[in-house]
Amino acid sequence: MTTIMTLTLVIVAIFVGMNLWTRKLTREGLKRVPQMGSITPVKGGSIHYVQKGDPSKQAIVMIHGLTGQLQHFTYALVDLLADDYHVIAVDRPGCGYSTRDSAELGRLPEQARMIQEFLDTKGIKDAVLVGHSLGGAVALAMALDYPEKTKALALLSPLTHKLPSSPQVFKPLEIRAEWLRSLIANTLAVPLAAKTAPYALGAVFDPEPAPVDFLDRAGGALGLRPSAFITGSQDVVGVDDSITTQVARYDKLTVPGGILFGVQDAILSSTSHGDPMQQFGLTIERLEGAGHMILITAPDICAAFIRRVAEAAHPEPAMA
Repeated sequence: MTTIMTLTLVIVAIFVGMNLWTRKLTREGLKRVPQMGSITPVKGGSIHYVQKGDPSKQAIVMIHGLTGQLQHFTYALVDLLADDYHVIAVDRPGCGYSTRDSAELGRLPEQARMIQEFLDTKGIKDAVLVGHSLGGAVALAMALDYPEKTKALALLSPLTHKLPSSPQVFKPLEIRAEWLRSLIANTLAVPLAAKTAPYALGAVFDPEPAPVDFLDRAGGALGLRPSAFITGSQDVVGVDDSITTQVARYDKLTVPGGILFGVQDAILSSTSHGDPMQQFGLTIERLEGAGHMILITAPDICAAFIRRVAEAAHPEPAMA
């Protein structure tokens, strides 16, 4: 047997082994975080969602960030608001238990369209959109494309402008070739993600500690699937390709609202992604000592902020 043939067989064996390991981790992730809501088909895929509260009350729709899932909101925020609002948390297209049919659907206008189509099927016509991180960019896209259906924006640590480069923790997702995404996703990505999870969580939560129950209660174990890596990579590229066009439209933004940022956010800077939005009518508040994952580390403060935004959109009538 030649050296080249031997080397080839070794490489194939390694990839087969990694694929089997990936399948095992995927099964474990699905078992740890089962589907908790309902699924509605939309053009290009489907939307998985949970809802809580009185459907006759003001709708609050929650959209999570990159490589996340709706459990980022069911962790605490949904319950904190459900007594007074109709709260709906969605898995973005391709994330969690939602699906999407192609990489092109990772672009901001397409994600916005799919979520709005879902809301239309549910008869939601005046949503207060809560977007975290990349979900903030999607919420802004919805406000620009469907202003008549968006009551207000309550954005938590949002991505609003083009990044000069991806945060280091998300660098491995910068892959444009779909075949390469699929190859890495089904071999290397999931085992590596399992090994490096403490580092990744530390980087995203910095300077605050990640909760010990993040993989289960916050759905983090769903990231241990090939589809999570593929969707994350498609998101990074799709957002990079579409956000410049979105930024150029901010002067057309008519939906009111506000932004809440952690001052010590290590992923997105409040000065780069919060301050510039004031000229387009959004207020900004800052939370000292907090990082990027304020929806999990400071849910009470986030809930109070969302209430203020929702109430400002429905001001009490003046007394006679």
